[in-house]
Amino acid sequence: MSGSVKRLSVSAHLRRRRWRARAAWAAGVLLLAGLGWADHTGRLVYPGSDVQRFDGRAMRVVRVVDGDTLDVAANGRRSSVTRVRLWGVDTPETARPTEGRPAEAWAAEAAALTWELAQGQVVTLRLEAHQTRGRFGRLLAHVELEDGALLSERLLAEGLARTDERWSHEHFDRLADVQRRARQAKIGIWSKP
Repeated sequence: MSGSVKRLSVSAHLRRRRWRARAAWAAGVLLLAGLGWADHTGRLVYPGSDVQRFDGRAMRVVRVVDGDTLDVAANGRRSSVTRVRLWGVDTPETARPTEGRPAEAWAAEAAALTWELAQGQVVTLRLEAHQTRGRFGRLLAHVELEDGALLSERLLAEGLARTDERWSHEHFDRLADVQRRARQAKIGIWSKP
């Protein structure tokens, strides 16, 4: 009798091992399918650099966050949205109720102009290879509108932004000149209260 019990134990043990092997194989297949789906929908980290992925690429603006920040969708897929911070300019901050901070003067106008010019439009992103991300992880880019103008330049021309002098960039002198003219004309943030 003890011999038959031993055979059942060995047989049960072999069944368990086969079951575990099949379960591990099935889990591996499911994991690979899940990773393939995540990669296809843009949910995985892109293996290339930001410059390779975004520079010179046309993308649709799906949301204007404020005057100098917007969300773009790669390949028109809302599942792969990237937050972009405009290179070279800083617009007045919108309200932050959770932090108890009211909107700065001209913030609504800056956001409205960005919305008017970019919301739903296809824009081209131009990156600076020496720095592609800001301190909050947003992609830093010059945003070129469909007519070829820079969004940052339009904001400066309307007096709704200041040049951001934290980092040098390819359009630094050009944007500084546009700001100087807006300041001389005393428009937007440069007007007297």
